[in-house]
Amino acid sequence: MSGSAWGIVWLAIALKIPIVALLYIVWWAIKDPPVVEAQDGGGGSPDRDPRPHPRGRPPHPPRRGPHGAPVPSAPARVRVAERRPRVPSDHRG
Repeated sequence: MSGSAWGIVWLAIALKIPIVALLYIVWWAIKDPPVVEAQDGGGGSPDRDPRPHPRGRPPHPPRRGPHGAPVPSAPARVRVAERRPRVPSDHRG
């Protein structure tokens, strides 16, 4: 066999290693039995209250009108400078 033929054989063998490793990981994940967690009525740590309190309401938005701050005014307008007209590329001047 020539040098390039040995290179092809070497690559054919070396590239099978990741494939075999992937197949082993998949086989290991399939054969591993699922973990059953203890059912103690509420889950979580034993020092936590199994009946959590409901969350409170979010705060009210700020009041507007005579009792609150006035509505913010609109921002000042800004003018955009006009652009010069585009000159065609075939124009000779």
